[in-house]
Amino acid sequence: MRLNLNNGCNLCPISCCADRTKKVGACGAGDKIKIAKYYLHKFEEPCISGKNGSGTVFFCGCSLKCKFCQNFELSRNLRGKEITAGELADIFFELENVGAENINLVTPTQFSDKIIEALNIYKPKIPVVYNTHGYEKPEILQKIYSFIDVFLPDLKFYSQALSTRYTGKSNYFEYASKAVLLMAQKPLIFDKKGMLKSGTIVRHLVLPACASDSKRIIDFFADNLKDRAYLNVMSQYTPMGEITDLPELSRKITKREYDSVIDYAISKGIEKMFYQKRISASEEYIPVWDY
Repeated sequence: MRLNLNNGCNLCPISCCADRTKKVGACGAGDKIKIAKYYLHKFEEPCISGKNGSGTVFFCGCSLKCKFCQNFELSRNLRGKEITAGELADIFFELENVGAENINLVTPTQFSDKIIEALNIYKPKIPVVYNTHGYEKPEILQKIYSFIDVFLPDLKFYSQALSTRYTGKSNYFEYASKAVLLMAQKPLIFDKKGMLKSGTIVRHLVLPACASDSKRIIDFFADNLKDRAYLNVMSQYTPMGEITDLPELSRKITKREYDSVIDYAISKGIEKMFYQKRISASEEYIPVWDY
């Protein structure tokens, strides 16, 4: 099933309507799939990476473009290799054959139509994971929903002021909140080894001086999702990207900031939750790109 883009690209909330066969869209991506790396990635949640690692494909371009992006070269489409949908299907097959626990599609939004093509060519026998910033259109998600087993969306900001300051998108929470509610309709299913075969893990990255906004995200999750999705409260923020004019982002978060968010989540009765060690706030966890 190919999405109808006859009137230009409308795969993300920007709906830039670009003819991506002639120019790049607001995401920075053209009409051809572009990737920077695929490999067995062992630094996702334990129920995603497992023993062998998650079969991860990193796509280039991004519709959200956070100024503090840790994968800056990818999100700005500054590097990468162009491939066809058939070649992407071959990558799925290769990762599955070397023992990947799942196929993990990182920042897939701008290529969701091509990913559907690839999954129609070859649907892996292992779970397919949609790993996204959360800035998604529900109607586009519904097109790919049946192809996906596990959703890993970010829920980055509640505040319009913060999302505008850090991404230029005032409507982030409006779209991301609807997107995660749709994703969380997938039933939570784990196998005997504790691997997630179906369901949703909502990720939230705690930012410096933003604990109060994190707690509003916690409120939303507690009120709407705590019984049907997992929450991963992440401490891994590392100063990177275009943050020269954002002095508050020039440091890592403090233990007090992170602990206050975790304690608040516990107070809201959230039991399905992952924590991170603050040692994860390091550049060593950022992959070395192949293309």
